[in-house]
Amino acid sequence: MSASFSNFATSVKAETAFTVLAAAKRLIADGKDVIELEIGDSPFSTPEVAVEAGIQAIRDGRTHYGPSIGIPEFREAAAEYVNREYDLSVAAENIVAGPGAKNFEQLFCEAFLNPGDGVLVFSPHFPTYPPNIARRGGRIVLSALKHAHDFRPNMDDVRTFLAEDPSPKAIFLNSPHNPTGGITLLEDLEELAEVLRGRDVAVFSDEPYDRMVWNGRHHSLLAQPGMIEQTVAAYTFSKSFSMSGWRLGFAVSNAKTIEMLGKLTNTALSCVPPFTQLAGAAAMREACDERDRQMGEFGRKVRRLVDELNQVEGISCLMPGGSFYAFPKVAAVCNRLGITSHGLAMYLLEGADDNRGVACLGGECFGEAGAGFLRLSCAEPDERLSEAVSFIASAAEDTRRVQSYLSSRPEYRLANQYAVA
Repeated sequence: MSASFSNFATSVKAETAFTVLAAAKRLIADGKDVIELEIGDSPFSTPEVAVEAGIQAIRDGRTHYGPSIGIPEFREAAAEYVNREYDLSVAAENIVAGPGAKNFEQLFCEAFLNPGDGVLVFSPHFPTYPPNIARRGGRIVLSALKHAHDFRPNMDDVRTFLAEDPSPKAIFLNSPHNPTGGITLLEDLEELAEVLRGRDVAVFSDEPYDRMVWNGRHHSLLAQPGMIEQTVAAYTFSKSFSMSGWRLGFAVSNAKTIEMLGKLTNTALSCVPPFTQLAGAAAMREACDERDRQMGEFGRKVRRLVDELNQVEGISCLMPGGSFYAFPKVAAVCNRLGITSHGLAMYLLEGADDNRGVACLGGECFGEAGAGFLRLSCAEPDERLSEAVSFIASAAEDTRRVQSYLSSRPEYRLANQYAVA
């Protein structure tokens, strides 16, 4: 008899993008032509200057343990980087290294939450927020991001949370937003800072798409007066510098919080490999021109994908303010076919055609507020994006095939119609 798992472990749901990725890879291995729009990974190569810096660091023996908080060279480079990009005034003491940005969700919750504390989460939301909050026994309070409001956070919901929650302790903020592409505008950040400043409430500012703002520029809550005392902002090299496999990121906060996050890093993963950090430092100092060219290409591809999606009957898609995702509303299509939005996504992958498919995600993979939407990455060549849209349009018209798919996958039948307006 094997030992039983904890209640927490059995309640955790994996990030669906990786589940769909695995399904897509199995179908590809079986010979199916799958257009992969499910995963948020860059198609570009890591900048050569970062690759060479990482290789040289390995040759130089930077392959042993380093400080849990990060090596000095990396922390200094990261401080210079955010100061230059976002008009901040931080130093190395305000930086902690991590294996990407996701781990800082867990460390933030460990640093600030006690069981029973309330955490405001804007939804749809990144799927790893709930399990990390649950690890500390926190309570999620959801605030819906509205299509009609460009998926911007609702400040009235923030005020209600602060006034009515029995123990309001934290807010999760994500801008540019995954999955919707919504942007928290400077005026939103100013208002948020005004209502939070001086309260015992911490903000996790999740900013992995900071270089993917398609109109204007990215703004961070860190830049609001005094808010570095209450904010942990997380950044990653996965998107901006095409370094997802290097597993590198960092967080920025006040020195006291950074010291705590360094201690928690020590207990969780010892340290980030020094040679990885040196590759990241080189990217921040020498590869920003290459980064900006790649980000410009992402912006062009997103516009193309959105324009083509809006030509499909029953689909309405906002041009995202940021990120490299399109988040089309497909409620009308789902209502007509009697299929959930994630069911539609899985039908496009598995059931619409024997030889071809499109891999994407249903919006409910990001919480119930995402139901009636799809999330599609634009990290494919232009012609493949166009082929994907054409495939979606034709597959949505084949009602016979949809009903055949639903007969084998009844869990995807739509019980209640989605709101369309």
